[in-house]
Amino acid sequence: MDFGTYQTLLVEKHGNALLVTINQPESLNALAAAVVEDLHALTGVLGGIGRDAQWPVRGVIITGAGEKSFVAGANILEMNSMDAAGAAAYGRRMHEVTLRIEALPVPVIAAVNGFALGGGCELAMACDFLYASANASFGQPEVNLGLVPGFGGSVRLQQRVGIGMARELIYTGRRIKSAEALRIGLVNQVFEDVESLLAGAKNTIEEIAAKAPTAVSNAKDAINEIAGLNVADGLEAEVRSFMKAFETADSVEGRAAFVAKRAPEFPGR
Repeated sequence: MDFGTYQTLLVEKHGNALLVTINQPESLNALAAAVVEDLHALTGVLGGIGRDAQWPVRGVIITGAGEKSFVAGANILEMNSMDAAGAAAYGRRMHEVTLRIEALPVPVIAAVNGFALGGGCELAMACDFLYASANASFGQPEVNLGLVPGFGGSVRLQQRVGIGMARELIYTGRRIKSAEALRIGLVNQVFEDVESLLAGAKNTIEEIAAKAPTAVSNAKDAINEIAGLNVADGLEAEVRSFMKAFETADSVEGRAAFVAKRAPEFPGR
């Protein structure tokens, strides 16, 4: 599968993981328009992962070049020349990127190796879960510029940490370190340094790769759908997901292997 070439991204396959590095260290990997367009193009290509018969990728890791910054935020210099309509178009384009990440049929891990501020925090929160290095920091500092989150922070931060904590972080523009982000549930794991961070993310993708591909994809779809539903509607959505999974070849193989007391060989369909 050809993942393409990009001006601002490095895309490398490591085992079952696709490592995507935002490679603009001179700007602390800020989300300039060129970066957003490259992410938009890449996520469009990756939408076909689950339809590839060979399942060449079982998970995606997004990180930033260097050890200082994951993504320091939006590109304020570019934003300074925009009018309100231009700013809205910029935000909507990034919304398309984050929605595509959420819709990918494989898990996506944000490997946060430094600053994840503003748009960087918002990009990370669109991933299935967040891993962070000990020196990472998170925040939605838009109020310091007279702005509000524009790349999904108002929606996803309260989903991650609850509405009260989201209000506090957004209203104050406060920056928090990875240990605090772990405590409030924004981050899943904290690693000592960038090397162990990336190794941990790759290890998790390899762990997931041993599971049934369709089951992981169906589970992601179900969790995304259920997130905004009440309990009764969520349970109905879960039943639909369970039925869909039950009819897959992966499920047939998984149950047969369990009964036969052997390791399953999932066909990925």
